[in-house]
Amino acid sequence: MPTTDAVKIWNNLKGIICVYKPADVKTNHVRKMIVNRICEGLNELDYRPNSALISIEGKPSTELSVVLKPNLADDPLVVGPRYQFNDLPCSWSNYLGTSTSGVLLLGLKRGTTTTKYIRENKPTRAYRITGSLGYATDNYYKDGHIVERTTFKHVKLAHIERLLSYMQATHQKKMFELCGVDIKSQTAYELATKGLIRPVNSKIPLIYGLKCIKFDPPDFTIEIQCINEYETYLKALIHEIGTKLNSSAHCTGLQCIRHSYFIIDNALLRHQWNLENILRNKEQCENIIFENSGLLHQKSAVLQ
Repeated sequence: MPTTDAVKIWNNLKGIICVYKPADVKTNHVRKMIVNRICEGLNELDYRPNSALISIEGKPSTELSVVLKPNLADDPLVVGPRYQFNDLPCSWSNYLGTSTSGVLLLGLKRGTTTTKYIRENKPTRAYRITGSLGYATDNYYKDGHIVERTTFKHVKLAHIERLLSYMQATHQKKMFELCGVDIKSQTAYELATKGLIRPVNSKIPLIYGLKCIKFDPPDFTIEIQCINEYETYLKALIHEIGTKLNSSAHCTGLQCIRHSYFIIDNALLRHQWNLENILRNKEQCENIIFENSGLLHQKSAVLQ
């Protein structure tokens, strides 16, 4: 860090950071951990001295004197650490379910406005989802109770690729239907040339891309590019794939590998969650936004 002055660092601590959320950890718990690590780091730095208490002592009939005493009401041993959890606003841009790991964007202080802006612009996200053929569970995930067992030796890579292509085409057709446009019309072509078509209703999941990147029966891995998704939907997608392959399947892992322009390489791992790395990551994230998107028109919008 260029300075050890906690006050200067605190004043500059506004923006967004990108962290890697572990699986089986709630997003809110990650947020609390990040804020606590920041506060711990700030409290270890140089901060302002305790204020003095001015006391007038003596007898008014004889002589009065002004005495400076330590102000116990400002002592960290009395009031607690200078920087505390509730002092630092922090919110996420993309909520990840408990079972999902991967890229998580957090806004600090005025950076919460940035995360809200990114969220409202509905950026696409990419996931790497692993599944296993052979049995289905009641919650579509590996920790659920088995409700069905089937064979899977008849399932080949070509079958999965054909199915994923069909599912992707179905969702692409659905995009235009939601806009009330015929997919074969000139209007549909003009919409497609303007970029991704996003549904007005944020509760409708849409898939833009699907591909199988690994197939080692009974296990397989797919990459999905989507919008408005949620964890249960992604788990159910694996179940649906198994059913349409005349077998059954359950989800064994979910990983968010991209959120908007942010990828795993930009994310801080759990052992890197300290004040120095967080400050460095904040600057990195700001540069990513300004170089790759029009979300923020002026850098001062984040730093002011």
